[in-house]
Amino acid sequence: MSTSTDDATAAFVVHRNLLFTVAYEMLGSAADAEDVLQETWIKWVGVDLDTVQDQRAYLVRITTRQALMRLRTLGRRKESYVGPWLPEPLLTAPDVAEDVELAENVSMAMLLVLETLAPTERAVFVLREVFDLGYDEIAEAVDKTPAAVRQITHRARAHVAARRPRGVVSPAETRDVIEAFQHAIETGDVQGLLDRLAPDVVFLGDGGGIKQAAPQPITGAGLVADLLAVSLPRIGREMTAEPAQINGYPALVLRLAGEIDTVIAVRVDDGLITGLYSVRNPDKLSRMEQETTLRR
Repeated sequence: MSTSTDDATAAFVVHRNLLFTVAYEMLGSAADAEDVLQETWIKWVGVDLDTVQDQRAYLVRITTRQALMRLRTLGRRKESYVGPWLPEPLLTAPDVAEDVELAENVSMAMLLVLETLAPTERAVFVLREVFDLGYDEIAEAVDKTPAAVRQITHRARAHVAARRPRGVVSPAETRDVIEAFQHAIETGDVQGLLDRLAPDVVFLGDGGGIKQAAPQPITGAGLVADLLAVSLPRIGREMTAEPAQINGYPALVLRLAGEIDTVIAVRVDDGLITGLYSVRNPDKLSRMEQETTLRR
């Protein structure tokens, strides 16, 4: 390996966790984020490092451009996806939860809000609001003028503000709900959990056409309560449940015969469950056996 390749490798390794986080925030898929990092590496080793003033900014620019291309491809793929699409859950390290802003932005609820943005809007929002990049840096990454980036940022902020969860979620509140879930599964007593449902709670189940899941979002406390009342006792007989840190927040992992079958993440606002996200698609559970490090 040449000295220049050694230097390129060293720089890439230093920033790899940041680059993965950028790509995952944009794509909601760890597998696609890893592909983007591979493409970023291939382009990076061909760069003359003597011409690069800020290696971090340059790498973020490459990653963003690759993620944008991948995001447009993903959009076409999701059009044929069977049932609701949910982000790929990540088993995250405890320090992600300690960074409140990062945890909020990689939460299932927030990633679903980001899904409603156009690709360039999503890239600009993530780079500005999550990673605090300057408008000039973002402009180079998305091939826009700084003035255009400011306009896109304003538009994306307004879009997200109208759809984002109501406020910063307390991990303690989420943990209480997860403990109630686990208690309901282990004892068959689901009433206490049902009492925590917000009137407008939404349940989303992602089986990807591979595992059985609700084919459409289920909205409203009554309908979601009916689903939980039927499914939780059955889960308790067939599966084990264990708490885990998923996308920066407490969540529940269900195992069948020792293998991960389902990941259940929740959104809690003002002490009530406003979102339930159940990922069963086995293609999306591959990152659940070891922690993923996310960085800003």
